[in-house]
Amino acid sequence: MDESLRVIEKGAISIDKGNIFKIGNEDEILKIYTSDKIIKINDSIIMPGLINTHTHAAMVYFRGIADDLPLNEWLNNHIWPAENKWLSKEFIKDAIELACLEMLKGGITTFNDMYFFNDSAAESCKRLGMRAVLGSGILDFPSVSAKTTDEYLENAVQFIDRWKGDELITPCIAPHAVYTCGPETLKKSMEIAEKFDVPVHIHLSETEWEVGEILLRYRKRPVEHLAGLGILNERVLAAHCIWLHDNEIELLAKNKVGVAHCMESNLKLASGFAPVATMLSSGIKVTFGTDGAASNNDLNIFSEMSTTAKVHKALSNNPTVLDAKTVVLMATKWGADVLGLGNKIGTLESGKSADLIVLNIKKPHLMPIYNIYSHIVYAALASDVEFVMVNGKIVIDNRKPVNADEDEILFKAKKWEERIKSA
Repeated sequence: MDESLRVIEKGAISIDKGNIFKIGNEDEILKIYTSDKIIKINDSIIMPGLINTHTHAAMVYFRGIADDLPLNEWLNNHIWPAENKWLSKEFIKDAIELACLEMLKGGITTFNDMYFFNDSAAESCKRLGMRAVLGSGILDFPSVSAKTTDEYLENAVQFIDRWKGDELITPCIAPHAVYTCGPETLKKSMEIAEKFDVPVHIHLSETEWEVGEILLRYRKRPVEHLAGLGILNERVLAAHCIWLHDNEIELLAKNKVGVAHCMESNLKLASGFAPVATMLSSGIKVTFGTDGAASNNDLNIFSEMSTTAKVHKALSNNPTVLDAKTVVLMATKWGADVLGLGNKIGTLESGKSADLIVLNIKKPHLMPIYNIYSHIVYAALASDVEFVMVNGKIVIDNRKPVNADEDEILFKAKKWEERIKSA
């Protein structure tokens, strides 16, 4: 996934101290370099790890708890009450382990999160060896994690201070949305982001209701509202971006805002169809998010790629829209770019961290092969991922986690299920 999008037949990668040292033809690499550990893989695709740019990973423990409902009813009557009842450091620690296990086994090596109790989340990510951008959720009303807006903001500052510079964890500030955070909260969040040089993660124009609510409050549409507050810039990652006017798309493009497209969650909640083709043609880097498993109901970027490409072809009545190469860029290189990690991950190139996945292509649904990009988008499954490396360390080997006991993670998930069901 480098600038030329080259495909190397019979390729090899040399890795040193967690980074890609050299990449090229197998014969060329093995003539120059040697190692105590040489991994030989046949009948496979080696590619950059996938990047999930918007999720609420710990919500895996609420998977299937409330389905087939409109977003506002789902959120207000089911999800927020469940969070207030169950969220704790222990819940987050255990749930994040399950989420990381699911994502790593599905080829996701980095995820961008918005949630609470992020120290527990960071510790679980480190334990499993997963890269994460962890956004401290900010709200203008109390929850189990904070009672006041100032407490949310102070928690975010403390988390940033503790984790900034970590090799796997990138701290982030995450004001929930323009309808749950007032203008002063949004401005204070951006001030923190700029002071500590961290990303900003926010839901934006997800529903028609949101747009109407913001018009009533501020007489501006959500993107215009953020622009007026000086909140739009290249450190912002905006999730959803469904209900946009052309001038809002221009504002996002002009200010280099990244967008996380969550096709399957949007479909399931009937939130609408984001104007992805228009955003891409305007120069916006659109990427893939799964959203939380309570609204998707999985954490699977392979299915997001396939569904998104096909739905937007149908919506535009144009089969050339979202071609396979563009879709893989959205899932890898552009995902890294919008998170401010483009100099570190997203492509397989010398000097970058060795975050990579291996897909076994000796499968009935992947034979024969004429175009690798086509196969990745339209045929490959998350279960085809057999080997995963993050920061030069093997974390999934033959579909088994290296740093954790899968049975133990599943056992804890079952125990939480029993507690929640019996309450």
